[in-house]
Amino acid sequence: MKVPVQEASSSQNEKTPDAPARHRRRASTGRRATYLVLGAVALVGLGFGGVSVATADHGTPAPAAVDFDAQARAEDAARADRSVRESTAPVTPSATPASPSPSPTAASPTPTRTATAKPKPKPKPKKTVPPKPAWVIPMKGATITSCYGPRWGTLHAGIDFAMPAGTPIHAAAAGTVVKAGDAGDGYGNSVFIDHHNGYLTHYGHQSRLIVSVGDKVSAGQVIGYEGATGDATGPHLHFEVHQGAMWNQIDPAPFLRARGIDVAC
Repeated sequence: MKVPVQEASSSQNEKTPDAPARHRRRASTGRRATYLVLGAVALVGLGFGGVSVATADHGTPAPAAVDFDAQARAEDAARADRSVRESTAPVTPSATPASPSPSPTAASPTPTRTATAKPKPKPKPKKTVPPKPAWVIPMKGATITSCYGPRWGTLHAGIDFAMPAGTPIHAAAAGTVVKAGDAGDGYGNSVFIDHHNGYLTHYGHQSRLIVSVGDKVSAGQVIGYEGATGDATGPHLHFEVHQGAMWNQIDPAPFLRARGIDVAC
């Protein structure tokens, strides 16, 4: 009769040689799977690489030889591929709101080049033209040969200004010519000017007249030339001032002095 314990021992003795073999196959299978994964990575990254596998005696596969240079190249290619993908990936706008751009006033002012101011030229002084006087002397520089007053038993109603024949005669003030020509009563060629202020002036004994009735004249304007027409002993200007109406003569000397013109009478 067989003892069961011995059978168990015999059975264990029979199976003992196979156990290490199964253990080696599992370890070899795990290493082969690792090598295959590395080889696949190399083939994907570079498109080349190889794995050589040799089987040992009795049908037990031997460890596969790995090209470690190919592995390094595959890792480099993988890194390069990742960087390319990251650089070309669309940029997702950040959820964080962008900080507002600084206002123009907050920006620091840009320094500007200050131009050197050139000194402005001094303005030339304007020529001051003195205003024309309202009244002027009819013949400036002439010699007074007779004043207003009695002469030879009659009234000499004006002032006589003597200069060489042909000397210009000037209007004493602005006005309108109301009479031009021979005035009669020994005055010869005469001009009468109404100054529209209640006064008229009379210029007698002229050799030639250059104004006519109705002409507007200004103070100092030439109205004719000295002569000896009418009752005259020589070339001179007989000048009279009429107040209010023609032939109402007054003394011209105080009248002219009141208007800034001094005559020796």
